[in-house]
Amino acid sequence: MNLGIAGRRAAVAAASQGLGFGVAHALAAEGVHVAICGRSPDKVEAAARSISADVVPLVADVSTAEGAAGFVRAAREALGGIDILVPNAPGPPSGNFEAVALDQYHPAFVLNCLSTIAMCTEAVPGMREQQWGRVVAITSIAVRQPIADLILSNTARAGVTGFLKTVAREIARDGVTVNSLQPGLHRTERLVGLNRDLDEVARAIPAGTLGRPEDFGAVAAFLCSDAARFITGAAIPVDGGAYAGLL
Repeated sequence: MNLGIAGRRAAVAAASQGLGFGVAHALAAEGVHVAICGRSPDKVEAAARSISADVVPLVADVSTAEGAAGFVRAAREALGGIDILVPNAPGPPSGNFEAVALDQYHPAFVLNCLSTIAMCTEAVPGMREQQWGRVVAITSIAVRQPIADLILSNTARAGVTGFLKTVAREIARDGVTVNSLQPGLHRTERLVGLNRDLDEVARAIPAGTLGRPEDFGAVAAFLCSDAARFITGAAIPVDGGAYAGLL
């Protein structure tokens, strides 16, 4: 399927590995000019080379609002503009209500909510001016079904989902769509690093398998396509059926 986005310009945050890497790879395969970021120069440069010689590696820390905004500014300068934005960031520390101190909520909110707001603040005005744009944020299935011992992530990602929905409705007439993808468990470096029995984890998923970053990337790429122009304000689970709710 021709997604109609060849030649577009995309900024994909936190894409040196994991789901961000999967999205960057899928977009580059569609002929999109891609800039990615990571905190480690060596890792982000290696990731860019493994995707395509044309991918622009940028060093940025999206755990702060200024770092997140700075990534978008650097990507815009490197690419000559931004048509597609993929906000993404790692998760905050684990913990439940009893274990998490009040002062831990602010950095978690910055990491998983304010960083996305900062990226959108930098990228969306240009998209509106050119009357075409795509924002596809990577959040978590925890927005629909809070995950035990992840109260910081559950709280911050729910907040950014409210922001994205609001913005989507405000700018829909400008040719800019705003959606989010809610991943369940995928075979990423982070999950493998937890040293859990991945076969046991997979058996608990209705699909019977862990997700693959490349499949997640393909879903994100479709949301960036011309065919998806009537999808906006959506928060879409990509979890192999793990979420059990009706809505």
